[in-house]
Amino acid sequence: MTEIPGVSYVMPVLNEAEYLEEAVRSILTQDYDGEKELVIALGPSSDDTNLVAARLAEADSRVVLVDNPLGRTPIALNLAVKKSSHPIVLRVDAHSELPANYTRRGVETLFRVGAHDVGGLMDARGRTPVQRAIAAAYQSKFGFGGPAYHSGAPEGEAESAYLGIFRREVFDEVGFYDENMWRAQDWELCLRIRQAGHKVWFDPELKVGYYPRDNFKALARQSYASGTWRGEIARRFPEGKSMRHDMPPALLAGVITGTVALIAAPLARGHVSKPMQFLLDSARLAPAVYTAATLAAGIKSNAQGAKEKVLTAVAFQAIHLPWAAGYVKGRILGAAGTVDKGRVK
Repeated sequence: MTEIPGVSYVMPVLNEAEYLEEAVRSILTQDYDGEKELVIALGPSSDDTNLVAARLAEADSRVVLVDNPLGRTPIALNLAVKKSSHPIVLRVDAHSELPANYTRRGVETLFRVGAHDVGGLMDARGRTPVQRAIAAAYQSKFGFGGPAYHSGAPEGEAESAYLGIFRREVFDEVGFYDENMWRAQDWELCLRIRQAGHKVWFDPELKVGYYPRDNFKALARQSYASGTWRGEIARRFPEGKSMRHDMPPALLAGVITGTVALIAAPLARGHVSKPMQFLLDSARLAPAVYTAATLAAGIKSNAQGAKEKVLTAVAFQAIHLPWAAGYVKGRILGAAGTVDKGRVK
């Protein structure tokens, strides 16, 4: 790389008034000598997001706004990419904060390893006890089963990339984000990049500060939508199936069976055979065993203090069980129409 290429950051936003200004500041102050622009695709927010964005655009000509009336993430990304002008495209998020060297390191890695898409670690953070607990759950392998961008891995080729730093020409070659994939559109795009013979690369030195949902209801809704779209991926693409994705549905089935057994076992006593009674008595332990496992994982997590460790145990349940229910729905019925209701205020 003899010349320093210009970079275009693309950001879909919806109801991000609390986070947008800080995210934009972390982008525009990047320690990178190439030209920069930030294209923000504005969804139909119900808070002051659009007012904040307008103020930022007025203050800095590098901030460009584009309307996204339908509010869907892949549509927003495509509108922003098409509006952008530089040879390197970086997907960014209003819930994220980039470290100062993120762009420089990412572009260097892109050319150093000959990749067409590079991503790094989601460094989950929190501002409140609940959000910090949810962040600890994100960083735990017990929470998400160990994807590299959550819990880390050695540098190397990857299935997908968190956010993504792209060579612009890859969009001309493999196409833009699939607008029918309301979630998991990054995984599907990375599949096409890999099928075209290009590298998707994980660099653990790229750490992006990320603020997850700040309450359990929103987290559960997000998890349900994510699980549904992961089920859709497994339904559409053989490459999208993984044994780790079958574990949460098996867990959910165990918890449901155990809950039913809690009611049925006392009623069945004396009316069923001893082997059947033993099965019912054993099954009703499943919810308690799962709860104990989440508590143990919460204690082992990097959450600080007893209160946040207990809250992390609750966060695991708000991730696992809705995700599993969504995954089953996505595998059987597909994900069409499923949205992340946790984003809507």
